[in-house]
Amino acid sequence: MDMIIRKADISDIKDIYMITREAFNKYALNLGLPQKVSALKETEETIKDEFANKNILIACLNNEAVGSIRYEIMPGNIAYISRFAVKPTIQNNGIGKALFLAVEDALVKDNIKSVVLHTASKITSLMHFYYSLGFYIHSTTSDRGYIRALLCKEFVQDESPDLSYVQSI
Repeated sequence: MDMIIRKADISDIKDIYMITREAFNKYALNLGLPQKVSALKETEETIKDEFANKNILIACLNNEAVGSIRYEIMPGNIAYISRFAVKPTIQNNGIGKALFLAVEDALVKDNIKSVVLHTASKITSLMHFYYSLGFYIHSTTSDRGYIRALLCKEFVQDESPDLSYVQSI
C-alpha cells in the first residue's frame, strides 16, 4: 500500500468533490437527515473558492485520491477542520488517521494552540475515531437540526481555549 498525503491544488478539485460526496452521503445516511448535511450542497466551484482561505490536503493510495481534509486558522490561534472525508470503500485502513496526523504536524510546527471540528454526535464510529485521536467534546448545538458536537484537541495545555468564535460555524 503506497500512501501519499500532500497539499491539494486546483487540479484535485474533481477528486475532492467526489470523495466528499461519497463520504458525506454515508454520513447523511447514518445521520438519517440527508437534507441537513451542508457538505452535500457543495459544488466544484465552492471547493475552488475554499483554496483562498483554507489549507486542503489530499490522500492518495496507489496514485488514486481516496481522502481529503481542510483546515483554516481562526482567531485565538485555533485551527478549524472541515470536510474531512475518506472514500467509504477504503475507510478503517488508517487513511483518515494519516490525514489528521499530517494536519497536526503542520499545526504544531506553526505553534497553533488547539484544533477543533464539528461532527454529528450520534454517529458513534466518528466519535470513537475522534476520541482515539485525543479530541474531547467541548460543547454541543442543534442549530442545524441535529446534535453536533464541537470537538477540541489541545496542543498547549496552559488554559482552556476560547472557542466562542468557532462555536457558531
